[in-house]
Amino acid sequence: MNIVVLVKQVPDTYSERKLSDSDHTLDRDATDAVLDEINERAVEAALQLKEANGGEVTVVTIGPDRATDAIRKALSMGADKAVHLSDEAIHGSCAVQTAKALAKVISTAVGAPGEGFDLVLAGNEASDGRAGAVPAMVADVLGLPALTHAREITVSGSSVSVKRETDDGVTHLTAELPAVVSVGEKINEPRYPSFKGIMAAKKKPVTTLSLADAGIDASEVGIANALTSVTSSQPKPPKSAGEKIEDEGDAGAKIAAFLVSQKLI
Repeated sequence: MNIVVLVKQVPDTYSERKLSDSDHTLDRDATDAVLDEINERAVEAALQLKEANGGEVTVVTIGPDRATDAIRKALSMGADKAVHLSDEAIHGSCAVQTAKALAKVISTAVGAPGEGFDLVLAGNEASDGRAGAVPAMVADVLGLPALTHAREITVSGSSVSVKRETDDGVTHLTAELPAVVSVGEKINEPRYPSFKGIMAAKKKPVTTLSLADAGIDASEVGIANALTSVTSSQPKPPKSAGEKIEDEGDAGAKIAAFLVSQKLI
């Protein structure tokens, strides 16, 4: 089976993240960039399905030139090839624009559902935007069923089944292929790229597309045409010192009073 994995390069969560002063979008040049952790798990899920069923894994991403580092990480894990939509006009695109662009890239560079690919995998949400809506939007644009928040994935014949675990219980979802599946953090533990995998990744094909190459009009993407935007922003205030309580026999009462003042009890 042929699997497409949507991945994204994001600022390292250990780095200090901030918004740009000019347009209030995420300042990606100010931080270290990594392949989003949940996307690593999506890649791992795809590789496991490939090992069980055969086929190939294609990684698809949208981002600046430096996003090739995230692509190479996925390829070094074992993905077979990649498609990278890179165009300055994409900057500031909202979730809806991103989903439509991803669907267009998949259709253009990979093929039609059921012909070029059988399954699209993605993480539930990226650590930078946290919208958690793009996978379902991509499914809607492609006209495919969306199975979200998967903890387990099973492919049998022409159908895919997932187990979604929530605080309220476990839900079992099944759909006919092709389909879109988003995975949660409990789906697996991603493998570490081997030295052999890292070297092999350098020779794997990466197709870089512009908007024109993908058949996307510039008016369909970008901050000027986004459906949502940030109008103002300011840095988060520094953490203030906590309140220290000395125990003079009444510490319990003081702590209780503090919690009541903070509306915690």
